[in-house]
Amino acid sequence: MTLPHKRILVAVLSVLLVAATASSGNASQTTDGQQDFDWEIGSWRTTVRVLAEPLSESADEWLQFSGTSVVRPLMDRRANVVELKIAGPSGRIEGLNLRLYEPQAKRWSLNFASMRDGVLTPAVFGGFRDGVGEFLGDDQLGGRPIKVRFLVFRQGPDQARFEQAFSGDGGATWETNWIAIDRRGR
Repeated sequence: MTLPHKRILVAVLSVLLVAATASSGNASQTTDGQQDFDWEIGSWRTTVRVLAEPLSESADEWLQFSGTSVVRPLMDRRANVVELKIAGPSGRIEGLNLRLYEPQAKRWSLNFASMRDGVLTPAVFGGFRDGVGEFLGDDQLGGRPIKVRFLVFRQGPDQARFEQAFSGDGGATWETNWIAIDRRGR
């Protein structure tokens, strides 16, 4: 084989390799964030600690809950819904978290509704960077404006940690008030 033919062969093989890689559906090659939550699809056992009175003088009582979290894909994985059902000595929490991907902004919105009142809380917005999801938004607590931060830590294929924190001072300091540990399975 002559040198020009070898170069043509190498070029053709390179194009085929790039095309095969691009069509493989490998989530790690998607950089826009649309597949950031694909790893979470399925059923999880959930343990949750909730701060009884966030942003208060008596912010030291934690309530314990356990139950399940089921994540289902929607709209070709451009959205998903988390169905949370947990219970503990202080009662039950049931809710839905609707997550929607905004392709123009390359970010997710997380929209939680408690089944107790059926009202959506204001969304938090963000995405994943260096393996950690960070989502920020504004809300109210007791009639005063607060900032909300929600963090997602994937701790391997079968465990994840979720933390919610509030800030009453515009984001200068944060108080964690929700810690959930999810483990794969029922």
